[in-house]
Amino acid sequence: MAATTRTVTGLTSTTKDGVGASPRRPDGTLKVTGEFAYSSDMWMEDMLWGATLRSPHPHAEIRGIDVTGALEVPGVHAVLTHEDVPGEKRYGLEFQDQPVLAFGKVRYKGEPVAVVAADHPETARRAMERIRVDYAVLEPVTDSRRAAMDPDCPPVHEAGSLPEHPEFNQRGNRLRHQPIRTGAFAEAAGAAAREGAVLERLRSEAAVVVSSEYEVGMQDQAFLGPESGMAVPAEDGGVDLYVATQWLHVDQRQIAPALGLPQDKVRLTLAGVGGAFGAREDLSMQIHACLLALRTGRPVKFVYNREESFYGHVHRHPAKMRYEHGASSDGRLLYATAEVVVDGGAYASATPAVVGVASSLGIGPYEVPNVLVDAYGVYTNNPPCGAMRGFGAVQACFAYESQMDRLAAELGMHPVDLRIKNALSQGSRIITGQEIDMPLPMAEMLQRCRDLPMPPERGALPDPGDLRTLPGGVAGTTRGEGVVRGVGYGVGLKNLCFSEGFDDYSTARVRLEVVAGEPVVMVHTAAAEVGQGLVTVKGQIARTELGVEKVVIHPSDTQVGSAGSSSASRQTYMTGGAVRTACASVRAAVFALARERGLVPGDLPDTDLALAGGKVVSATAGALVSLADLLGEAAQGGVVVEETREFHHRPTEMLDPLLGQGASHTQFGMCVHRAVVDVDVDLGLVKVVALDAVQDVGKVMHPQQLAGQIQGGSAQGLGLALMEEILVEDGVIRNPSFTDYLIPTILDTPPMRIEVLEHPDPHAPYGLRGAGEPPTLSSTPAVVAAVRAATGRPLTHAPVRPEDIVGIDL
Repeated sequence: MAATTRTVTGLTSTTKDGVGASPRRPDGTLKVTGEFAYSSDMWMEDMLWGATLRSPHPHAEIRGIDVTGALEVPGVHAVLTHEDVPGEKRYGLEFQDQPVLAFGKVRYKGEPVAVVAADHPETARRAMERIRVDYAVLEPVTDSRRAAMDPDCPPVHEAGSLPEHPEFNQRGNRLRHQPIRTGAFAEAAGAAAREGAVLERLRSEAAVVVSSEYEVGMQDQAFLGPESGMAVPAEDGGVDLYVATQWLHVDQRQIAPALGLPQDKVRLTLAGVGGAFGAREDLSMQIHACLLALRTGRPVKFVYNREESFYGHVHRHPAKMRYEHGASSDGRLLYATAEVVVDGGAYASATPAVVGVASSLGIGPYEVPNVLVDAYGVYTNNPPCGAMRGFGAVQACFAYESQMDRLAAELGMHPVDLRIKNALSQGSRIITGQEIDMPLPMAEMLQRCRDLPMPPERGALPDPGDLRTLPGGVAGTTRGEGVVRGVGYGVGLKNLCFSEGFDDYSTARVRLEVVAGEPVVMVHTAAAEVGQGLVTVKGQIARTELGVEKVVIHPSDTQVGSAGSSSASRQTYMTGGAVRTACASVRAAVFALARERGLVPGDLPDTDLALAGGKVVSATAGALVSLADLLGEAAQGGVVVEETREFHHRPTEMLDPLLGQGASHTQFGMCVHRAVVDVDVDLGLVKVVALDAVQDVGKVMHPQQLAGQIQGGSAQGLGLALMEEILVEDGVIRNPSFTDYLIPTILDTPPMRIEVLEHPDPHAPYGLRGAGEPPTLSSTPAVVAAVRAATGRPLTHAPVRPEDIVGIDL
């Protein structure tokens, strides 16, 4: 298909508020004015407040729990421990390994031990403080590399206590080990001595060899809306839960067994979500609120404070990595090796899938004939880690892009030229053997990014003395002395949608009827709107497919089939695909009704018909009948056309456990970044002057929202590059607040020039490509590369700390 190039700003569409336009978000004005109801704003007259008692220790045996003192507090209606869980004692996103309330042991600081319901939040907290837990403190396992490699490392979970998955190569604290072997390494796979001999031979054949260790810290999703929700007991013995989540049906699947109820007695409705970025895939307060509501017979509301939120949700996996690359004198990559260890913390969450992504994409978007990768996900007594934007690919991208820069420096090549020389393209195969059977214009994107106009030098600014333009900003820590400019590039390969054999699908119900003389479409899905703008895109698709301007989006709940998770850059692809498919069925039913009533000439095929402007129209015969006349008023017995359809993406495969081969991914996305920074090399301060991006999205669905996705992903990657890190010492989070955990503000976020390419993916609805995650991959290494260029320092840790720049050991 022919490619088109667009700049996001100023895009227009010939279809009013349809695909390609930028209609206003229905929730936008309410959010801007502060009138939008988030999950923490819910209220019922007779509701109780919930609170959670959490472990003060990363690892300890529970010898006993005494709740007597808490029950004596006036206003307390219930205090529950693990003994009060009526159903399954454990739950989990992928493995059922996490206790609803801790029993036997606690395995991380902050693990829930008991929950309280009271008539006031302060009463609940006072009661919580009166619960007595007898702990026997144990030594925590906190070193992820030791957990992965040392057979004598104490187990975080007792042998035989967890489900076994032979395909994951589990051993000790290894939750998953995924090897990948290609070329000469595949021939020697499974024998360390032979693999070592192959590596030595390849080293001798390479003109340049670079190796290094890299580390990515634990990043928080840092959403602004803390974990919150309300459970309401129902007359049928079930419960209705209103909650901010990313995946209603997987929540339901985990909640119901813990409550000892069938799934149809646990009904979920999406409440207002104040951001997610992966952290809301796992449960937080959901089961606890339902338990308390069923015990007390009253609605129970939970709202975490900010510190509790840091303990109450998963984070990005920190990673320790070792990489080696060898290249010929002209820059052709000959081999690559990688060891990637991601710390999953105390419970599995999404760690197995993160390992699958980190391994399969671990060498990046490059042609490399000989590859040896070992990726590990391990249990430790650190905070649990799970999904976060970029999902395993972010960590690997930082390492392999740093390696590309080192190779380019050794070879005396421009870093963009080295990347272009080794770039994957359509028809290439990634290291798992999977063919890229969709456009992947990496070389074009790199060249376009390099050719973007550079920001002006400081001396050319209208006011060079403006402190906001300097590292350190308005704090005035520098006047420009010791400030050096650097430029860096980054590119990353990201899988989009779910992978490795997961039967990923989404369901949509679409109804067309006439109300007050006007055709109206209702779209009902369980897809979570978490700020990405899906609620707008669903309406755009319905307008485009059914030619009706008035579209109502039904609240998301479990009264319709699953829509899957709002993660993996999948909702526009999957739920958009489901809405489009359901609309096609509605459209076909309308055509059939029109034929039945003799309103369509018999010789006209359906391919000649369309719905536009509220009418059935023919390409050859013009307008045939209005929908209002064809269907009639719904309230007066008119025809209501309703269809429910599922949309599945093409099947994928598990990676094989020995060589890591298999077509494990649905779709690939890519973004290229160029960062320009000013660095005060004496003080270790960085000002990101520009962070420009080129991204291929297949098809622009909503230009303004697309720009927001690219800008937001870039800002999150900038945060990981320079400031965002949860500091964990001996299993304890040292900075659980937005005072000490720093995220970029508007003063830290630079101008972003964005260029968008549209090379349609023939396998995807409208040819679209998920857009939310790729910018998070490439922005981090681009910023760090720019700082590296300005300082000359190796900078192998993300985020870069001031002491790394000035060379001080703290």
